[in-house]
Amino acid sequence: MFLNKVIDRNKQLVDCAVQLSKDFKIRPDTFVVDVDQFKENSKIMLDEAKANDVKLYFMLKQLGRNPYLARILTDMGYSGAVVVDYKEAEVLMQHNIPICNVGHLVQTPNYLIEDLIVYGVDYFTVFSIEKIRKINMYAKKHNVVQKLMLRVIDDSDLIYSGQKEGILLKDFEELVKQVKELENVQIDCLTVFPAILFDSEKQAFVETENLNTMKKAELILNNLGIKISELNVPSATCTSSIPLIKQLGGTIGEPGHGLTGTTPGHAVLDLEEKTAVVYVSEVSHNFKNHAYFFGGGFYRRGHWKNAYVVKAKGEAVIDEVILPDLDSIDYYIGLQNNHEIGDIVISAFRFQMFTSRSDIVLVEGIHSEQPLTIYRYGPLGERHE
Repeated sequence: MFLNKVIDRNKQLVDCAVQLSKDFKIRPDTFVVDVDQFKENSKIMLDEAKANDVKLYFMLKQLGRNPYLARILTDMGYSGAVVVDYKEAEVLMQHNIPICNVGHLVQTPNYLIEDLIVYGVDYFTVFSIEKIRKINMYAKKHNVVQKLMLRVIDDSDLIYSGQKEGILLKDFEELVKQVKELENVQIDCLTVFPAILFDSEKQAFVETENLNTMKKAELILNNLGIKISELNVPSATCTSSIPLIKQLGGTIGEPGHGLTGTTPGHAVLDLEEKTAVVYVSEVSHNFKNHAYFFGGGFYRRGHWKNAYVVKAKGEAVIDEVILPDLDSIDYYIGLQNNHEIGDIVISAFRFQMFTSRSDIVLVEGIHSEQPLTIYRYGPLGERHE
């Protein structure tokens, strides 16, 4: 998906990944992250957000819940993290990373609510009165008023399989009335998902129908005497989409793939951020006129099309990948042609590292004359020596 862009705009990363593989400093099935480019992308985006008075809650599940990158972002001036699920919250809590929003996209299980309230989070995203009552109970125990972000949805809104959740708009007013009776929670923000997507025909970031639902919910809140402070407008957050967040009345964005230059828009346009991640593997064998390389990082929505195959003498060719069936394990990924066993394979596709079996290698110094500094992690944020 991003192969041509990364070769064109960040060839230093590709060359570095190839050399690391040749020197056996990384294993097949490794995502290599260009930390220098990650920092540059993040700074450009943060500057744009400040100019538009938009807060940025970073999301790192796609980068394996990585605490090292999280610390870079908080030191740079990002507000803190939005954690996609409770397991990511636990990782970032272990590393004392500020958490701005927990529960979006995955609700917080009851066992972790009290720990998070004690730890301190800006918002719990919630979509049931039962969960809100549980949060209220623990907030009362610790004498705090916990802010809530309500996720709302209407019958015609876009919703992804595996993420079917939210307060139905027809039930929203009644739920809010019940929340108003609770003393230790406060409704202070609304959200929908996705709010912004890249339109391939228009070649631009556009709002989704879900935004209208959020505006209707805000009107209901106003009619009930509740004035909220924030509107969270997530998905496809990057430098180019931040002005749209502002235009839509949003106050919070959630950069994830924007940090690495890997939103769908980055695949076709030369946006401000450059691709900062490649996937590295090695040809294992040939079988019936197709080469196969070691897998482990396949993501079914990755739009993985091609690979850059580097030969022993340094020459390289681009070949088409053959993906496994969606109901199969990605032990190997195929290529249309035969290649030499041991050839290095570089790819750039949309990833979700926390769903993989991959190694995560962070590399600093790719764009300088200084020796490379390499940090090794697993896909769930654990540090490896």
